[in-house]
Order: sequence, then C-alpha cells, then structure tokens
Amino acid sequence: MEQACLVIIKPDGIIKSLTGNIITALSETKLKIIGAKVFKVSRKLAEEHYKEHIGKPFYEELLSYIMGKYHADRVMALIYYGEDAITHVRSIAGSTNPEQAEPTSIRGRYGRITTKGVYENVVHASDSPESAEKEIKLWFKPEEIVYEIYPTKKNKVKDHEEMVWA
Repeated sequence: MEQACLVIIKPDGIIKSLTGNIITALSETKLKIIGAKVFKVSRKLAEEHYKEHIGKPFYEELLSYIMGKYHADRVMALIYYGEDAITHVRSIAGSTNPEQAEPTSIRGRYGRITTKGVYENVVHASDSPESAEKEIKLWFKPEEIVYEIYPTKKNKVKDHEEMVWA
C-alpha cells in the first residue's frame, strides 16, 4: 500500500552535518521525497507535535530539544512516499532509544542519550498512517507537497484563495 511518512532530521542531526548521510541511508528505501523544508520549530509546533507526551517528566526537555535549545536552531522535515513507506523508513531509522537501535541504523550510528536522559536520536519518523497524516498536515501546507496525498479544499482568504487541509 502506498503511504507517506514524515521524517524530521532533528537539530542534533543538523549540527553534526548528518543530513546527507541520513538522506543517503533513506535512499535505500527507493521511496520518493515529495516534500522537504528547513525551518525553526516554534514552541506551538513543538507542543502540537509532542502533545501525546504532555505531563510526562521528559516533556519540557523534548520541546527544548526539537526547538534547538541544545544544538542547531533548525530541523529538516521531509515526506517520503511509496509502498510501505513507514515500515521501510522506520527500519532504516532504528529504535527510538539509540542504545537499543541496530548499530547500522541511523539512530544506532548517530544517536545518544544525554546525561539528562534526553534521547538525541537524530531523526523522527512517523509510526503509523494515522500519525503520518496528522504530522504531515501539521508540518506542511498542501502546496508544499508534490502529490495530493490527502483531500484538500480551497478557502477564500480576504481577496485570494488558499489551499488548506480539508
């Protein structure tokens, strides 16, 4: 089944100049990149992305980490698309915990756990079609994606139309 998967190269991946290595590793999947952008993560975006972790002891550290408080002040978000995209991407990314990840996976090679217990695991990868859709709609506008992967509609905004998620 064709599906989309959001991949975020996190600030530690950016500051360590791992973007090329990560994209090269993910090229083994033979998936298409249909969206990509680099930007600074706002607190609002970080809170929305990690809202399932609200109330957990590591929540604030997680927000600080993705917002670039410890490393680079930016991330790279990519959308990979194709047959079983999520399974393929997550296999190459490795376990969320870098110490449990296969040594040849992205997280196994480049991740670490800090003395504060923060998982600096270099990348985020959607874990289900439902989370992929939620995350892609959070991080991308419809016109920033090469293919229409989810339904859209046009909204009249002041004197122009703008594409928004349906």
